[in-house]
Amino acid sequence: MMKQANHGAIDNQQLLSIIERIEKLNEDTAAIAADIKEIYSEAKSAGFDPKYIRQMIRLRKLDPDELDEADELTQMYRNALGI
Repeated sequence: MMKQANHGAIDNQQLLSIIERIEKLNEDTAAIAADIKEIYSEAKSAGFDPKYIRQMIRLRKLDPDELDEADELTQMYRNALGI
């Protein structure tokens, strides 16, 4: 539910400020995404596989216990499948 000031009137300046800030962050997000894409392209050109770089980034976010559990489960599934 929208919080309204002045007994039902909308604060136009506050609304405009909020929208402009969100638009700016959306622009920043797009620029960052383009930068990340460029880095993955650079990595690929250097002989690295972007798929595995993404995987390493996901793994680095895990705490050591979560990482150990993921390793154990992966090995268990691989063994079960004979891989």
